[in-house]
Amino acid sequence: MARPLTNLLKKDAVWSWTSEAQQAFEAIKSSLQSAPILALPDEERPFSVVCDASDFAIGCALLQVDAEGRERVVSFQSRQLKAAEKNYPVHDKELLAMKYALVKFRVHLLGQKPFVIYTDHASLRTATSSPHLSQRMARWLSFFAEYNFTVEYKPGKQNVLADALSRRPDYELAHLAYLESPLYELIREAYADDDDLAGLVEALSAPNKVVELTARQRSRLHRYSVVEGLLYYQVDGGDEPRIVVPNDEDLRHRVLYEAHDTPLSGHLGREKTYTSVARNFWWPHMYKWVRKYVQTCETCQCVKPAPSASAPLMSLPVPTDCWRSVSMDFIFELPADARGHTGILVFVCRLSKMVRLAAVRKSVTAPQAAQLFVDNVFRNHGLPEAFVSDRDPRFVSHFWQHLFRLLGTRLDMSTADHPQTDGQTERVNRVLEDILRSVCAAEPTKWSALLPQVEFALNNAVHSSTGFSPFYVNGLRHPRTPLTLPPASNLGGGEANAEGPRGLKGLRTSVKRNLLSFIETGEAVRQRVRDAMAAAQDTQKEHSDRQGRKNALVFKLGDQVLLNAKNLPTQAVSAVGSTKLRPRFVGPFTVIGVHGHAYTLDLPSSMATHPTFYVGLLKPYRPAGAAETEEPTASQNTAERHSPSSERDLPREAGQAQGGAGAGSGARAATRRASCASK
Repeated sequence: MARPLTNLLKKDAVWSWTSEAQQAFEAIKSSLQSAPILALPDEERPFSVVCDASDFAIGCALLQVDAEGRERVVSFQSRQLKAAEKNYPVHDKELLAMKYALVKFRVHLLGQKPFVIYTDHASLRTATSSPHLSQRMARWLSFFAEYNFTVEYKPGKQNVLADALSRRPDYELAHLAYLESPLYELIREAYADDDDLAGLVEALSAPNKVVELTARQRSRLHRYSVVEGLLYYQVDGGDEPRIVVPNDEDLRHRVLYEAHDTPLSGHLGREKTYTSVARNFWWPHMYKWVRKYVQTCETCQCVKPAPSASAPLMSLPVPTDCWRSVSMDFIFELPADARGHTGILVFVCRLSKMVRLAAVRKSVTAPQAAQLFVDNVFRNHGLPEAFVSDRDPRFVSHFWQHLFRLLGTRLDMSTADHPQTDGQTERVNRVLEDILRSVCAAEPTKWSALLPQVEFALNNAVHSSTGFSPFYVNGLRHPRTPLTLPPASNLGGGEANAEGPRGLKGLRTSVKRNLLSFIETGEAVRQRVRDAMAAAQDTQKEHSDRQGRKNALVFKLGDQVLLNAKNLPTQAVSAVGSTKLRPRFVGPFTVIGVHGHAYTLDLPSSMATHPTFYVGLLKPYRPAGAAETEEPTASQNTAERHSPSSERDLPREAGQAQGGAGAGSGARAATRRASCASK
């Protein structure tokens, strides 16, 4: 700070009062008039000293604990290093800072009771007792002998007081870039066009201003708050505030597009998409919007299968902790990418449901698979106690058996007569194939480049068995996505710097309380996950052990349907060339004939196939933006469909249109999706 003034005091300096000198002068005046306020020394109380050195300056401070137990600064001292001193090694610079502190504070420290000098250079603790001394250190040692002190190490992150004295204040970040989604500004602007929300925003932004509100608005005013122009909704005090999206159809569809259509979202189902949106946003009847959006997604309708019958299940034991039990499998027959990869090795944590994906060649060997396990699982989560795999020879080869025996693990194999024992990995494989079909439709050979985004989408989605996302079960936090970036006004400030000790000893009470709360929360979440998994397994086994479900839908002439592509020639379905990434369904086609449980479809002549199909190969087509219709009658009732409990808890507002997501024509909805995709 004082360097421009110090340079003017040098022996041969030419006196020139520059703008830099004036700024330094004003900065010194300002610092003398502002905090921190120095304390008066009390010679009856012990002192302590902190010191530090940099490449061009040294600094120190004299500290003392006052009568109220607060550590106060008695004096600050600092100076520039001389030309010769700048050539000192780091150890000698730190020792010079300690000597400088003793000289400056000599009147308070000489003859005093024992005091402590804190430094961020650990080797200084033994500097005065080292048997190997340089000539410089030997001269300084006689000076140090006059004082009764001990040296204690304080890491640089905690030694911020002296650290600041030895650093140039004008050394700041050249540029600090914050990421803020333009979505927030669009939401702020759209409030003005929403008659219902505009009054709420105005009333909450200016509490002292008289704003006319309807009785309905006043009755729910306590659930809302305004922060930086954004309206937040909160069910009660324990609920996390969520941004209210105004009644703008394009804006709401843009939010849904980010939560469903992007590679980071992976075209996941209704419940997972709803949970992803509801984590940060809210608007009335949001679940209906999400349900309609997902049902009318043409990509999902073409790539996802219809419900099918299931066989009786044999459930594996529920793990007790994350990554203690891992299931794994291969997916092959994908289009070859630029590096010749045609398959994926899938690892799944059986408790948290977190997945790790690795692209492989079809000729992958057991040692290569083992290396991928080390790279993707072991280095991030440690060694599992048990593996669940199928009878693939890659997993039962002598290499795997020998490796697991050395590591003390056991290889839990699926029963030979019922491969669905490892149903978890098979289910992940099916979802993974659906996501790849969705996000790689345009460029199927680039699927491997999208594996990180696909893995993120799977791990960020709430799992139906656990009720939590894999990310949250593993780390008790949700990752940030482009949709959940906070407004720029909330991004200021850094995270607290602290080094956690091995135990709780020495921590402040508040830190202990927060740390214990974090640990207890993690244990509670994992216990809830285990309970939910056990209940889900019981329910799954109960339903699966019954007679297989039937899919006997009834269609009428003129209905639009999608046709299962499994029995169709590959060239009639897709130009991908791979059976794994081609769509599961094609269409839509119009029903032009009814023959009991078979239907004749209006197929193009290019498909060159018989146009009559059994009803089990068909499913209804839902055009985007069309009004909701009754689903085709099923010959047997299936499980009752319901919305999540969080949706049932949402307050119903009088006068609000039900099922607003159905507004607009199919052409408008298609245009809206295309617009979102291009942004």
